[in-house]
Amino acid sequence: MPRPDLNLLFTLDVLLAEGNVTRAAKRLRLSPSAMSRSLARLREAAGDPLLVRAGRGLVPSPRALELRDQVRQLVQGGEAVLRPSEKLNLKRLVRTFTLRTSEGFVETFGPELIARIAEEAPGVRLFFTQKPNKDSAPLRDGTVDLETGVVEKTTAPELRVQALFQDRFIGVVRKGHPLCQGKITRLRFAAGNHILVSRDGLLAGPIEEALSRFGLERKIVTIVGGFSTALGLARASDLIASVPERHTTSLRAGMHSFSLPISTQPFTVSLLWHPRLDADSAHRWLRAHVLEVCSRSFQQASE
Repeated sequence: MPRPDLNLLFTLDVLLAEGNVTRAAKRLRLSPSAMSRSLARLREAAGDPLLVRAGRGLVPSPRALELRDQVRQLVQGGEAVLRPSEKLNLKRLVRTFTLRTSEGFVETFGPELIARIAEEAPGVRLFFTQKPNKDSAPLRDGTVDLETGVVEKTTAPELRVQALFQDRFIGVVRKGHPLCQGKITRLRFAAGNHILVSRDGLLAGPIEEALSRFGLERKIVTIVGGFSTALGLARASDLIASVPERHTTSLRAGMHSFSLPISTQPFTVSLLWHPRLDADSAHRWLRAHVLEVCSRSFQQASE
């Protein structure tokens, strides 16, 4: 059996990205006819049409959709292997790193991290993007370099994980709120008007579970998709927000925070990345700074 032409993987990767033979050919510096011949070879090798005409463009077949992430990883891995290893020169490094984080992380840890990066590598930019879900696809396809979050069963098993810090839920109200005075009992806490933070629409979480053990249920007045929105509402009303303590340090400035009168499990916030970036010296440098900034923040909070 003849060996497959591995150059076709690079061709397929570009074709799937562009969805157009002419654009793919231009990107690979080939003629459209040469690209069409490569597509024919790909179809023969895979035993599938891979890309099917739809109007003026091409759409991937179900088989192509199955292969897309795998092909991308193989191509990126091949490029990394063949890329010459150079000593990292931070002063000459020009690169943009994309970090996907939950609300509060940038406000709490971003200023020191950005300052450190700017001092050591002025040509590096950090692009912080919000984390609307726990889908691992952005790390797999390379659109995200680093991500922070809680590792769960749905987290892709191949991802690398580095614990950053432990966090816990606390209650937050505006200054002058009735809960600023007196002991906060379970009954008093549950009787207040609460904001529920839920990105996926779930109406129950660890606080509901903890209260239910005492036959209590908090009164949910509104549901929001993020911690900053919850804290913004609590700051301007008598509503109660329950948010992660360390994650929202900066967002809670000027507000009254208190320990919950119920026991909830602390959780670990971790740094996640794809294994293909393990050996990338610039990526390792950035990971070390994120870890140090988060550790330093914890030490300052403990003092």
